[in-house]
Amino acid sequence: MNFNETNTVREIVVNIPASTRLFEGLGIDYCCGGQRPLIEACRKANIQVSEVLGSLEKLIQTNQDTQERNWQNEPLTVLTSYIVEKHHVFTKAELPRIEKLLAKVVTVHGQNHPELISLIELFDGLNQELGPHLLKEEQVLFPYIERMEEAFITKRGIQPPFFGTVKNPVRMMMEHDSAGDVLAAMHDLTNGYQTPPDVCISYQTLYSALEAFEADLHQHIHLENNILFPRAEVMERAVEPIWQTNSSDSNGHQCFGH
Repeated sequence: MNFNETNTVREIVVNIPASTRLFEGLGIDYCCGGQRPLIEACRKANIQVSEVLGSLEKLIQTNQDTQERNWQNEPLTVLTSYIVEKHHVFTKAELPRIEKLLAKVVTVHGQNHPELISLIELFDGLNQELGPHLLKEEQVLFPYIERMEEAFITKRGIQPPFFGTVKNPVRMMMEHDSAGDVLAAMHDLTNGYQTPPDVCISYQTLYSALEAFEADLHQHIHLENNILFPRAEVMERAVEPIWQTNSSDSNGHQCFGH
């Protein structure tokens, strides 16, 4: 498939899974900003679109993309399990670890590096947002997607969800999901997690942890926003004829609003 500057970032990462690594290195938002045309995403990242298109062409020509798992071809139940086991587990482990590291580093270096005060505020907001987000996915949204896929495969009936349609929780999560903006603010505040010359090992460990956390969360959001959620919405349209539903749209807002 040939791509040009008018293709959205989502179209590219869905069709060339290895491009997420390229975009991560270039600072192009491929998770929350997936609906932007490539030229707009490059402009935002201050990169020439021609250079990015050339790099994408090299990915295709060298068959680097064959090393990446293509989630467009995997069952949704496999994808939801992967997201939980790979990304949710990582996030739940790293949030308290980074929180403790931040508190320690601020105590020692906060006076000489006041940017750490802003950093801890940003991270605290992210921490508070991600906890409920993961819980809703694991307890409500992902189980429904898994039941829906089973109904699709077996052609058996399924009870409609209490939230009306999968679009409701997906829309609410994406509307309230400010993680991408917070990650960008943290990245800018720390100059791309470049540690100052006068700091200790704990400071360096903190920045390394935050950088790894950012990359993992980018992949996490990409798999959901660009692949899982759009595929789930398409599948639901195929399952809807076997519903016996009188659900209302408002239920989704009551249960998934913040």
